[in-house]
Amino acid sequence: MHAYSHSPRLAAYQTVAAHGGVAAADPHQLIVMLLDGALDRIAGARGAMANGAQAGKGQLIHKAVSIIDELRASLNFEAGGQLATNMGDLYDYCSHRLMKASLENKPELLDEVAKLLREIRGAWVAIPAAARGGRPQP
Repeated sequence: MHAYSHSPRLAAYQTVAAHGGVAAADPHQLIVMLLDGALDRIAGARGAMANGAQAGKGQLIHKAVSIIDELRASLNFEAGGQLATNMGDLYDYCSHRLMKASLENKPELLDEVAKLLREIRGAWVAIPAAARGGRPQP
C-alpha cells in the first residue's frame, strides 16, 4: 500500500474536486495547481522510498516528472525570452534529478527538487493579480 491508496469513494470525490478546480481555474491558478501536484507526488515518493515501496515510489516519481513536463510545455519561449528558457532548463534539471533519485534511491534528491519547486511556487503566487491579468487568487 502506498501513500496514494484511498477508498474508491474518496478517490472519486478527489477526482471530481480536482476536475472542478481545474475548470474554474485561470491559467495562473493552473500553474499553481500543477506545482502543488508535483510537490504532493514528490512527498508521496519520499514516503514510499522510506517504506521500501519501490513500485509506489516509481509511479509517484513518474507522475511528478509528467507534471513537470506539463509545466515545461506551458512555457511561451517567444514571449518569455530568457526567463522562459531558464525555466525550461530548470524543469529539465528537476526531471533529471527525480529520475536519478528514483534509480539511486536518494531521498535528498527528492528534497532538492521539492525545494526548487516550492521556490518557484512561492514566486508564482507572489505575482500580483494585476500583473497576471486575472482575478485575485483566493
